[in-house]
Amino acid sequence: MGASEELFRRAQAHIPGGVNSPVRAFGSVGMAPRFIARGVGDRLWDEDGREYIDYVGSWGPMILGHAHPAVLAAVEAAARHGLSFGAATAREVEMAETICAMVPSVEMVRMVNSGTEAVMSALRAARGYTGRDKIIKFAGCYHGHTDAMLVLSGSGLMTQGIPGSAGVPAGCTQDTLTARYNDLDSVRALLAANPGQVAAVIVEPVGANMGVVPPAPGFLQGLRDACDACGALLIFDEVITGFRLGPDGAQGYYGIRPDLTTFGKIIGGGMPVGAYGGRREIMERIAPLGPVYQAGTLSGNPVAMAAGLAQLKLLRDTPEFYETLNRAGDEFFTALGDTLTKNGVPHCLNHTGSLGCVFFTDGAAVRDYDGAQKSDTARFAAWFRHMLDRGIYLAPSQFEAIFLSAAHSAADLERTLDAAKEFRG
Repeated sequence: MGASEELFRRAQAHIPGGVNSPVRAFGSVGMAPRFIARGVGDRLWDEDGREYIDYVGSWGPMILGHAHPAVLAAVEAAARHGLSFGAATAREVEMAETICAMVPSVEMVRMVNSGTEAVMSALRAARGYTGRDKIIKFAGCYHGHTDAMLVLSGSGLMTQGIPGSAGVPAGCTQDTLTARYNDLDSVRALLAANPGQVAAVIVEPVGANMGVVPPAPGFLQGLRDACDACGALLIFDEVITGFRLGPDGAQGYYGIRPDLTTFGKIIGGGMPVGAYGGRREIMERIAPLGPVYQAGTLSGNPVAMAAGLAQLKLLRDTPEFYETLNRAGDEFFTALGDTLTKNGVPHCLNHTGSLGCVFFTDGAAVRDYDGAQKSDTARFAAWFRHMLDRGIYLAPSQFEAIFLSAAHSAADLERTLDAAKEFRG
């Protein structure tokens, strides 16, 4: 028994399922999870000393690669002055100024501790601002594990085949309405059926928790127009896409301005952090300025702020960064799709910039939750094991993304394609 297997055996005695987040479980691919000992650049090493090229990147935030020297230096310097104060610090101010300068739709921003908390708080702000209760979300989009959002969610819920969650009272979801991603008519129908009752439409501007599903042309603009017509707010959940597709996220990439935006751990360089922000008149409803309450002792943690500022400044001050990374993504995912096609492996490959996903379908386009669910998860499991055996670390679920980082070299991308060439399904 290897070190990972032994750790998993021990973990199952004291941690539910042996993991602290369901997406880390390898159950859907028929294996024990790898326990990671360290990471540098685009590489991971597990507790058995095996080396992998990493395409998970802590589920997205490691856009510069693991253990980037500038980020590590910032963390070490900040930690020497203390880990947490529960009080205001200068770095919080600088972080807020940086985010607001980089993302034009964000005029004010509040730090929190996770993407889940950011979404929960943004929805409360939307309800408090509009005086309405109902929220429209999309099947297959994952917005964290708050009760109201665990309705037809993506990510680990799709992997396990769970449409919701036990322990969530019906009353918690009665104001959550679910539309079809890339289907504007389904949104319009819900708005028409609930006149003057919808506080917000929340969407992943690129679906990245049912695999990767880009927005169809006109979809995001259609949401903007529909919200404007009925007085609802448009919330972009950019926990995945924020500061990944461009310096101003998916909203800059697609040219759509939401009312509120949520961000995740990429603004902490991978450390536990989140944020939500948007138009000034909405954010001024947040306590202590207004009646919408939200608080957190660890919000704006000084070490997380230091890590995030180091990362964001590098992204902001390197003009060619996103052009280079997105071009690498275009070339890599195109080559990966061509390789699987030549091998006769039925699939659909979706990607946007440095985010991608191989759906093992019959080749039909995947445009929404229903299309993603048609994937052959047994074939994905075979693909996952094949690539892992060759030192390629992918997310252990058909319904997660492949994340490229600036640390992925041309040689490592080529090595990954060489491994894919050996897969016959």
